[in-house]
Amino acid sequence: MMEFLRQGGYAFYVWSAFSMTFVLLIAEVLSLRHSRRTILSRIGRLVRLRDSGGRSGSASATGTRSPGTARADIRGETS
Repeated sequence: MMEFLRQGGYAFYVWSAFSMTFVLLIAEVLSLRHSRRTILSRIGRLVRLRDSGGRSGSASATGTRSPGTARADIRGETS
């Protein structure tokens, strides 16, 4: 067992490479989870914004909107 852990004299290099890979994989998973939560939060905010506002205008009643308005909604801007 000790020979396996020593890795033929390269134990520091081998085990540090394994641990660095493991740390980076965990960081990637945490980053993806954070990004997913942020995106879902933004989508929910846009849905609530679309449902609560703009019911009186003819463009929103028919479901047609200008591309500029759609881009502003995605960025979270209000007019």
